[in-house]
Amino acid sequence: MVKLTIVGRLSDGLCLAKGPSSLNEEHGNFSFYKRQGEFILGEISRGALPPSKMTIRADHHCFNYMVENGIAFITLCDSSYPRKLAFHYLQDLQKEFENFDSSLIKKVTRPYCFVKFDGVIGNIRKQYIDTRTQANLSKLNANRKQDLDIATENLSEIIERWRYSEILERPSTSTSQAVSPIWCSPRLEVIAMKWTPITVTIFVVTVVLWATIIHADDNFIILN
Repeated sequence: MVKLTIVGRLSDGLCLAKGPSSLNEEHGNFSFYKRQGEFILGEISRGALPPSKMTIRADHHCFNYMVENGIAFITLCDSSYPRKLAFHYLQDLQKEFENFDSSLIKKVTRPYCFVKFDGVIGNIRKQYIDTRTQANLSKLNANRKQDLDIATENLSEIIERWRYSEILERPSTSTSQAVSPIWCSPRLEVIAMKWTPITVTIFVVTVVLWATIIHADDNFIILN
């Protein structure tokens, strides 16, 4: 069954519409899978996932997505739901989306504000609830010998890559831990910064006193 649908803009990763869901929106699992769908949209937007088609396994479900003309169409289905039918569903959404003025899409600034498409999603989704209808069986049997050439990956692996990239891109804030090329360790550098001015002052005072004593001795010799 088609459980969740998200339509988003790739230029900035903004979610435009989501339509009705078979998940209880007051239950935690809706928010959980919705966040996962939004995460996938963000990864496509930043170029970490292929900007074409893909199936992503998540527990006992699958996210299927396709991208056309800068718009991503994402749906969450049971893992047992025919993938071929899921992509037919996404193709129908994409065709209907093309009927809208593209200038309207660019004007949307807040998430899920393109409510005009929510009703369209609901109407198309109804056609794909029952996989045994004649229309859906025809879609499944068409080009039966041709396998869907679509990459498949686990969501856990995608999340791990994202975490790793976040660590690499994180700016280093521990400047105090930087090793000085002169003092070889942060601790020695701190000690040097603390005591060097004192040592220099003592040295200067000593030199001045020594010079004063020498000068005084010379005057004493001359006077005698």
